Amino acid sequence: MKYITTLLLLLFFTVGVFAQQTPDGKKLVQFSGIITDMDSNFVVPYVTITNLSNEEQRYAANYKGYFSFVAHPGDVLQFNAIGYAERTIVLPKEIRDSKYTEMIGLKANIVYLPAVRIYPWATVEEFTKDFLSMKIADDDMEIARKNLSGESLSGRMKTLPRNGAEISSENFHSNFNRELTKGLGTTNPLLNPFAWGKLMQMIMSGDKSRQQNSNN
Repeated sequence: MKYITTLLLLLFFTVGVFAQQTPDGKKLVQFSGIITDMDSNFVVPYVTITNLSNEEQRYAANYKGYFSFVAHPGDVLQFNAIGYAERTIVLPKEIRDSKYTEMIGLKANIVYLPAVRIYPWATVEEFTKDFLSMKIADDDMEIARKNLSGESLSGRMKTLPRNGAEISSENFHSNFNRELTKGLGTTNPLLNPFAWGKLMQMIMSGDKSRQQNSNN
């Protein structure tokens, strides 16, 4: 029984040693990490990772920026992502554990484009035509002159409603005139002898003018 136990332990130890090495004798480590933006610390998703030391094998980070793959100590790894500058790192040559973790930061690649101005005129002739027909806005002096002109004030008087002071004054004058004429009867112009006399004078003047026109 002791021999069987010893043999099993030796077998497990041998398998573990060979599992950590490749056929050429190099050690293998599980390299994991998260890729973030250097400026904002936001994760950078779907980054392409190329192992330049191992026949340029390629791996990809997930949508959370997490990656995990098997590599060798001392491997040269290249990280590429759209909108970010390329970055290359080298794994340490001495890694005691079978796992290695590192946070990878990428620098955003900012490209400043020249400003572009878009004009609504396709040709110079269209611009000239619109420019000549353009109405120039009035300055403050011209606007004040138009607002204080007689025509403008007359129009405002006809359209603007009366305020409280004007209505109160009109009511006061109406009440005052009503009190003055209170109890007085209205005169009939047909009973006014002066009105009849004026009417007769107008008729006689008209007859004389007609006679003069007939004599001429």
